[in-house]
Amino acid sequence: MKLDFERDSGARGDTAFGLVVLQTDETVEPELRGVFGGYGLYHTRIPNEPEVTPETLARMEADLPRVTGLLPSVDVIGYGCTSASTVIGSERVTAAIRQAQPSVAVTNPIDATIAACAHLGVKRLAFVTPYVAEVSAAMQAKLEAAGLTITAFGSFEQIEDAVVARISERSTLAAIGQVAAQAEADAVFASCTNLRGFGIIEQAEAATGIPVMTSNLALGWHMLRLAGITTAGRGPGRLFSSQ
Repeated sequence: MKLDFERDSGARGDTAFGLVVLQTDETVEPELRGVFGGYGLYHTRIPNEPEVTPETLARMEADLPRVTGLLPSVDVIGYGCTSASTVIGSERVTAAIRQAQPSVAVTNPIDATIAACAHLGVKRLAFVTPYVAEVSAAMQAKLEAAGLTITAFGSFEQIEDAVVARISERSTLAAIGQVAAQAEADAVFASCTNLRGFGIIEQAEAATGIPVMTSNLALGWHMLRLAGITTAGRGPGRLFSSQ
């Protein structure tokens, strides 16, 4: 017996998102899962070296077309690496992804953070990273080139991504407070998709009195915005409560 069927939009719904996750990342998927509730969210993994240096980050560019080609057709793709997006360059990341998905909207955590700062009216930024100095410096230069002033900075100075995934949220909360206390800032940005923060965002904002953003928070927010989806209530903190 040949059975009849009808077609609908499938499990993805009307809008679908793709997320490029580093091989060593243990944080971005669980943190962003709830942000995209009701929409299709599809992950693909990209090989990366265990040590985070400008040289190892740059090597991911070659694999971007292949790994994004493994995704189904989606509306927005987020490349889940703040430091590699900085080292490779946002334009090159987008070009590599569009080799496989020509019409897709593309973002990454550093571009998403810059967009979030513009949305919140942030000019002075306190900056927290887990990276070695060379990687942090490149990211600071990228943020400053976008018109932001880095008023305070602190780093865990870790080269191994696996160690970053094990930094407790309690430590991240303390680091945000320490860096925010160095100088006046309009917001705090804690970088790296492998650095956990969703559980302490609101506590950190209450302690500092200013918006607190992480790579994953900004990335999820910007992906939704690029798809034209209302972000209010989909994540923690002031960024997701702003209009």
